[in-house]
Amino acid sequence: MTQYRSVLPPSRCTPIAAGADAAATAQLRTFDGREVCWFRIEGGKHRGAIGIAGGETVARALRHAVEVRVPVVGWLDTSGAELNEGVSALHAWGGIARALSAASGVVPTILVVTGACVSGPALLLGLADAVVMTEDAFAYVSGPDAVEEFTGVLVGRETLGGVAVHDRRTGVATLVVSSGADAECAVADLLSYLPDHHLADPLRHECGDPVGRACETAASTLPPRTSDPYDVRVVIDDIVDVGSLMEVRAAYAPNLVTSFARLDGRAVGIVANQPCCRAGTIDIEASRKAARFVSWCDTSNLPILTFVDTPGFEPGRDLEWRGMIRHGASLVHAYAAATVPRLCVVLRKAYGGAYIVMDSRGIGNDLCFAWPTAEIAVMGAPGAVQILHGKRLASLDASERSGEEADQIALYEEAFANPYRAAERGYVDAVIEPGATRRVLADALEVLASKRCALVSRRHSNSPL
Repeated sequence: MTQYRSVLPPSRCTPIAAGADAAATAQLRTFDGREVCWFRIEGGKHRGAIGIAGGETVARALRHAVEVRVPVVGWLDTSGAELNEGVSALHAWGGIARALSAASGVVPTILVVTGACVSGPALLLGLADAVVMTEDAFAYVSGPDAVEEFTGVLVGRETLGGVAVHDRRTGVATLVVSSGADAECAVADLLSYLPDHHLADPLRHECGDPVGRACETAASTLPPRTSDPYDVRVVIDDIVDVGSLMEVRAAYAPNLVTSFARLDGRAVGIVANQPCCRAGTIDIEASRKAARFVSWCDTSNLPILTFVDTPGFEPGRDLEWRGMIRHGASLVHAYAAATVPRLCVVLRKAYGGAYIVMDSRGIGNDLCFAWPTAEIAVMGAPGAVQILHGKRLASLDASERSGEEADQIALYEEAFANPYRAAERGYVDAVIEPGATRRVLADALEVLASKRCALVSRRHSNSPL
């Protein structure tokens, strides 16, 4: 379990609608030295059931957060809507959902679940930027009784919506912690990377890690054979400031890594293929995970660093039936819509459409670098040779075929399995030595710090959710 630092005690607290509802309290207060809008839904007559007064208290607090431009931190242990108040209670949590949606993209929104979060209010978790869950928390829209009545399947609370489910399968949990105290520290750590609102930049921290430090560990991590796995987190950790890496949704879609970090004191968001899990292929869950994170970074004015090592999209009938096209497009849309500085580093394999969606030049990155080990091509050499020369190879006898196929593979690799052809065409800005990656990226961020984009005047795009 991650060890979190201690959090500064609050120095100021201003109640909002105090006493309106025992199950809902809200405050404008300091949290770890920063101003935040803080609310808590728990207790009362029916374990945090949301009624009319409680719903208005929280919705009002969220509106205040948008007006004064401060982050939102909410604590939830709720059994759902207050049944004694009938349909009005449903509209009460609906009002919270509307206010939380209005806050999205304007101020950071972080929710903490310390117990139950069920029925309609569970949907609030999907609206927040981040969700921190304690180990005994659970969340679901339809409970075990409803599942049994509708499907005939007996299922327990933990199996249906326990923290392990949301950590590994649904991706609802951004971070999992052991206690409420750790949850406070986790929230503080998350906020340390984020600005107060969408018009501000994240705070730049003092950096004792030399920006020109050679990334020797990163340079030696890639194995000699391109088919061998390695942990991309080792590469990233050596490039960013020492001790600054904070991975989010680590257990969900582990074939793709999403992390916050700092580079020369600047907060950044990192997206990277993970070769030691499913060879770094991109599937539905990885696409959704990355798309959501890229969008979060964009609304938080965080530069995005993308590290590419993927052989392609994961093939499979089930994936196609479940909508690989739509979900893959969500990653394209997120990158293409992002206006923050975007840097891409191709570490090794960059094949086909998966290479394109990982913030390639065609999608609109600002600068693209590649290690000498990079292989940027439509596909791997063996597959390409079969498509290009398959018929001719099939006409040869076995003794000639193997030698000719090996020759064609060698020719293809010489022509395409390196970054220099892509650099000639302007798809890569520079081929860099792995040990210089930290310095090159830090220099690029310094240049791009003043980047500004003129946005198209429209309500919003129709993203492929």
